[in-house]
Amino acid sequence: MNDDHPSATLAAFAAKLRFEDIPAPVMRRAEDLLLDWFGSALAGKTGRPVQAIESFARLMGPAEGKSEVLISRRGTTPLFAAMVNAASSHFAEQDDVHNGSVFHPAAVVFPAVLAVAQATEASGRDLLTASVAGYEVGIRVGEFLGRSHYRIFHTTGTAGTVAAAAAVGRLLKLTPEQMLHAFGSAGTQAAGLWEFLRDAADSKQLHTAKAAGDGLMSAYLASDGFTGARRILEGKQGMAAGMSSDADPARLTDRLGERWTLAETSFKFHASCRHTHPAADALLQVMTRHELRTEQVASVTAHVHQGAIDVLGPVVNPQTVHQAKFSMGTVLGLIAQFGSAGLQEFETAYNDPRIAAFRKKVTMKLDGEVDTAYPARWIGKVTVATTDGRVLEGRVDEPKGDPGNTLSRDELEQKALRLAAFGAGATALEMRAAFERIWHIADEPVVGNLLPRGD
Repeated sequence: MNDDHPSATLAAFAAKLRFEDIPAPVMRRAEDLLLDWFGSALAGKTGRPVQAIESFARLMGPAEGKSEVLISRRGTTPLFAAMVNAASSHFAEQDDVHNGSVFHPAAVVFPAVLAVAQATEASGRDLLTASVAGYEVGIRVGEFLGRSHYRIFHTTGTAGTVAAAAAVGRLLKLTPEQMLHAFGSAGTQAAGLWEFLRDAADSKQLHTAKAAGDGLMSAYLASDGFTGARRILEGKQGMAAGMSSDADPARLTDRLGERWTLAETSFKFHASCRHTHPAADALLQVMTRHELRTEQVASVTAHVHQGAIDVLGPVVNPQTVHQAKFSMGTVLGLIAQFGSAGLQEFETAYNDPRIAAFRKKVTMKLDGEVDTAYPARWIGKVTVATTDGRVLEGRVDEPKGDPGNTLSRDELEQKALRLAAFGAGATALEMRAAFERIWHIADEPVVGNLLPRGD
């Protein structure tokens, strides 16, 4: 390991990673994450921002190709398929998240990997290996950039660009030197700012589309001899220098080949920003345990980490379904009223007068214990005051979907079925057939379409 050049060490790891190097439980988890991503990608089919990016792809890209656009079931080039699928998979707020890096790997890794695997007729083993490489690189880059980065930058857009480059680079069989150049080209394009939340703007879909597409382009350019900065991550004018005040280069190479960060990745149970999930689970605990009705709640204090305040704080009066998913008061209102903050609850009730009234009862308060544990652990704590004078406490140390409180394969299938039905992206029969293929994708000599092609 080259401690003086962590970018090079990380690039060499990604380039040299073999299927045989990856423990079987990590591979099974990769299959789980692939299936979970597939459902999320279909759920975004009817989203207006997703449709806009698909329209752009139709205008700018070829009308046919080997790479599958899941929401329209058409073929095109890897670049445009990756962009559309990445935009779609980050729309419903149900895609996975790695706690420590505060990064959504699936939304940028799988769209790029699937598109290139289909175009190059790669095997299922190659697809899984490349996906693991993308997760391991992207998560470590997110951890390296630290908490200060996430306060301003959407890590999925920034670290995600490097993750996609690593994943596609592994599929293209880049050398360690070429992989390092791919990192350089990816890092210099990495972007994504949280300001969009204040305006309920569509930028979140652009962040994932560009991260997947720019990472893919970076890998292809490197395969053709295109060079990039060799220290784009830790260099004096690299990503950390411009995007972080607490970057830790040691995180880039932390136990490579021993600590599999992909296995640490969590599934999202609620259809909202992950920062709302711990408090949502804690409130559900209180409501259930004490058999409370919504009208019995006088106030709720969500005890949170600073990151939650930074991201959720600007959303005071959500104007759209998507913005409501970043409103702590809205999420907790849905939990209190319906016992669930799922896709249908957001679509039909985010602006319900009962939810709007409950939203005014919710405050966020910085909690020392919660903030110190974050981002390694996302503790949920709430204090509920009732109309009859009681003060009730709720606490969840591991939200639903975390590795220690994970979703079973049956639960993942049920979630994916709900997501596909929500977006009218596929029938239950088509989904069941896709599930069977994904669970056994390592056995496929050539990765083909996950869904039947359209007319």
